[in-house]
Amino acid sequence: MHINLPGNAEEWAASAQKFLDTTMPWEVEAEMNEGKLPDDIDKKHRQMAIDMGLSCMDIPKIFGGKELSIIEQVAVWEVLGRSTNALTWCFSEPQAWMLEACNDEQIKEYILPLMDGSRHECYAITESESGSELDVKTTARKTDGGYLINGEKWFVTGANHADFFFLQAVIESNNETIGDAMFLLNMDEAGIEHVRTPLFSHTFDSHHPIYKFNDVFIPEKSLIGSENAGMSYALAWFRRERLMIAARCCGAAARLIEEATDFATTRKVKDGKLSDQQAIQFMLADSVTELWAARLMLYETANAHDRNDDLKALHYRCSAAKLFASEMANKVADRVVQIFGGRGYMREFTAERFYRELRVDRIWEGTSEIQRLIIAKGLINKGLKKL
Repeated sequence: MHINLPGNAEEWAASAQKFLDTTMPWEVEAEMNEGKLPDDIDKKHRQMAIDMGLSCMDIPKIFGGKELSIIEQVAVWEVLGRSTNALTWCFSEPQAWMLEACNDEQIKEYILPLMDGSRHECYAITESESGSELDVKTTARKTDGGYLINGEKWFVTGANHADFFFLQAVIESNNETIGDAMFLLNMDEAGIEHVRTPLFSHTFDSHHPIYKFNDVFIPEKSLIGSENAGMSYALAWFRRERLMIAARCCGAAARLIEEATDFATTRKVKDGKLSDQQAIQFMLADSVTELWAARLMLYETANAHDRNDDLKALHYRCSAAKLFASEMANKVADRVVQIFGGRGYMREFTAERFYRELRVDRIWEGTSEIQRLIIAKGLINKGLKKL
């Protein structure tokens, strides 16, 4: 199922594979220890990712980054998707939009340190009632020298390893709403309350805690951009995250198909090999067909980014890629568990781990239903030819 990629993309994919070859032997141990590895191994993996440039792929060279094209980054994350997030989520990854949104002081203090691992970020955007709709209720009330933040944020991914938030809130002044803004907020500020850390189906050591913000003071210098630009930054983040989710889903599906095929061709049943059974062949054929379609959609969307296609059209395409790839991967995972039978339900097998891990890809960064609404809105407003 080869797709012709630019030479640099092939090289970066090969580099990502070297990282994977080093980390993947630790998959089962991570699974059996709630995603945690020995400190020395975890540190080794993180430093390896940083040394290889995986932590600065999207950052321009002028800031010390690798300035990879989107298609190169997609190629990397498709490879990394072949392993559990317990291993591949070991490094922070600043994004180019952060440099466009933040001022020089913010870039120096918060963004650039993400590249060498000296700082770690998390995103306080989702709320208990808003979910994918991004109906933000957390308020930033203007006060002398800054803002007072009040509200509650859910699913703050990676907060257990972070030291600052990207926080989204609605700015209020004199009981009037001014705009939707994004802030940088250190996690040790007074008034930040850790409510609890729920347990989730996946077992990697990147938690999703709930936080309350009780009159937390944020100075004016910590506002990112203008007081009404928060949603535009969130959408830039979503576009990239949705595309990289699609890439990881393709990588995961490919590994599942390969392992299922290897198992089916060696597993003996009464009438020969499991792979001789037409029912099994149909499951594998459907999986390959859907993966091929998802990969074509993924790489064309990446190419569209690198061509600087219309921004709104890119937003719709990222939604379509994420929708199709995440649902494809979930169907593949379900079939592969079935092919493995009882083994597919054992946590030491890839099929079981991915069956749990991939399920959330139809939820976070916008549910499948939200993606359908976005795509339909684009069709109605722009027409099929402009999507």
